[in-house]
Amino acid sequence: MRRPAWTATLAWKAAVFITVMCCALAALLGVLVHVSVTRQTVADARARALDRLTDVTAAYKAGQPLPPGGGLDPPDLPAPLRELALSGERGTLVVGHGGRSTMWAAGPADGRALTAQIDYTLSAHTIGHLDRSILWSSALAITATLMVGAFAVTRVTRRLHQTAQVARRISAGDLDARVNDPRTDSRHRDEVATVSGALDHMAATLQDKLLSEQRFTADVAHELRTPLTGLHAAAELLPPGRPSELVRDRVREMRSLTEDLLEISRLDAGGERVELDVHRLGPLAERVARASATEVRIVRDTYVETDKRRLERVLGNLIANAHRHGAPPVTLTVDGPEVTVRDHGPGYPGYLVDHGPQRFRTEGGAKGHGLGLTIALGQAAVIRARLAFGNAPDGGAVARLTLPEYAHIEDLDGPE
Repeated sequence: MRRPAWTATLAWKAAVFITVMCCALAALLGVLVHVSVTRQTVADARARALDRLTDVTAAYKAGQPLPPGGGLDPPDLPAPLRELALSGERGTLVVGHGGRSTMWAAGPADGRALTAQIDYTLSAHTIGHLDRSILWSSALAITATLMVGAFAVTRVTRRLHQTAQVARRISAGDLDARVNDPRTDSRHRDEVATVSGALDHMAATLQDKLLSEQRFTADVAHELRTPLTGLHAAAELLPPGRPSELVRDRVREMRSLTEDLLEISRLDAGGERVELDVHRLGPLAERVARASATEVRIVRDTYVETDKRRLERVLGNLIANAHRHGAPPVTLTVDGPEVTVRDHGPGYPGYLVDHGPQRFRTEGGAKGHGLGLTIALGQAAVIRARLAFGNAPDGGAVARLTLPEYAHIEDLDGPE
């Protein structure tokens, strides 16, 4: 049987540990106190019983009447004590009868058992009351300790949860997230503050490095635009021929790569502004697919609120990637706010399905720089759409784009 998930939390484990340790400590102290008090109480009662037995023995030897509590071979004398007295030894024994306890003392007297007894009920009640007091005080102490311990542990776990939440925000791309634990800069900082400070320092270092890389990418792409523009103009002036055509192709490819790098740098900077409007998704998808040999299927058309230019960029990159790395037929399907682009090639690589597209990474000798899907993913995030990559069971890559559907389509009585 599987335990509930909350039993794995630090607070639960700390509560169990505190409870077990308190119970063990309370049991140990209770046993020590019980044994000590019982031993002292029994010793006092035994001393009084033997003193009374001494008085009874003196009265018996003097031929005087035995004092109260004394007796000679009483019928209710416990058998073990009678045997001890007949063997010539003195001894005591506590016997309970009828809800009362009696301390017996017996000794030899001319081959018979001479006895004395005192009431042990009050002492027995005292020990019982002490045991109950130990139990109640232990329960109270355990409860109080558990509450204080739970409060202290909860404060620690709350700070750990805050640190974990900030770590998740950083992994999601919010590099400005910080724990800012006030104990981090304190002289008396604890381990949680040390972890929080290390996380903040890591986030700041990571942010600086990423910003430096973004600035470098943007600067390089921007500086390349001017010479590439001149190179493109010069290439157009070359005489017709195969060498000239190769130069023009390489220049166009470099210009496309430069524009992609600039677009990625803008996406990384997070300063893109979205121009939202309501559009019918079917005609928009058909217009994007018209420039390529892509089959369009409209299962259910709908209106979406999106940035038309950015959506066309996303769909165009997905279609271009399907034609470049996949195999025909390439199909674009519109089913409500969901657009699926599928080809019948070898499918997406495993790393791409598991972790998403990575810049400048392709497999199997495929052409390209690995930037098209990266840009599509970034633009989809800008227009608040979700882009997922997968492979069809019967082969082929499947890119699924889910857009925010317009909530009031009944108010729109015509196409865009």
